[in-house]
Amino acid sequence: MCHQTVSLTARYLEAHGVPTVILGSAKDIVEHCGVPRFVYSDFPLGNSAGKPDDRVSQAETLELALQVLESAPGPRTTVQSPQRWSDDPSWKLDFQNVDRIPAEEIQRRRAEFDKIKEIGQKVRDDTLAARTTNNTGTGETRS
Repeated sequence: MCHQTVSLTARYLEAHGVPTVILGSAKDIVEHCGVPRFVYSDFPLGNSAGKPDDRVSQAETLELALQVLESAPGPRTTVQSPQRWSDDPSWKLDFQNVDRIPAEEIQRRRAEFDKIKEIGQKVRDDTLAARTTNNTGTGETRS
């Protein structure tokens, strides 16, 4: 989910008395939004809750988030996770860099994305069709 959307939602919740802590990897965006509590992981986007398929990493991230929620010294507190994505910092150069992704992999990802778009379009079309065929008992279509 978009870091900015989550951050602005957290600010809204906080304004209405619901404490929050954001897990994120886009430090500039989250801090610009001014969230009360933020656990920053220097991981690729989409991995804010820990490394994929790594329960230990995810549990440690959750524990850190709960500690921050419980003990943040003041508003706009950012705590950096001690976890590292890799000992080799070159992952930042490689991550989603099309110049470093083999053509076959780009082609595979594009085909996968096109398939997902087709599924999404079918769901949308089916939903719209169902809305227009269902009526409210008065002969009117629902919108």
